[in-house]
Amino acid sequence: MKNTLGDLNLHLFAEMERLGDEELKGDDLKEEMERAKSISMVAKQIIDNASLVLDAQKMINNDDKMNVDAKLPKMLEG
Repeated sequence: MKNTLGDLNLHLFAEMERLGDEELKGDDLKEEMERAKSISMVAKQIIDNASLVLDAQKMINNDDKMNVDAKLPKMLEG
């Protein structure tokens, strides 16, 4: 699976479009709202993880000594 932050952005905008459907009412609207909450929670985690990776990379790149052998932990490799 090769999802990117760009893909996430597309999913979020697609969800906004579904929520903006004025014909969506009652239980269907409630179901879509629950789906939107779930998508939002997962999206936040993805964004937080990406931010952590970016911050780690910035720390490596801004190190005055520039240790070219410095390695990130596997979970932080971007």
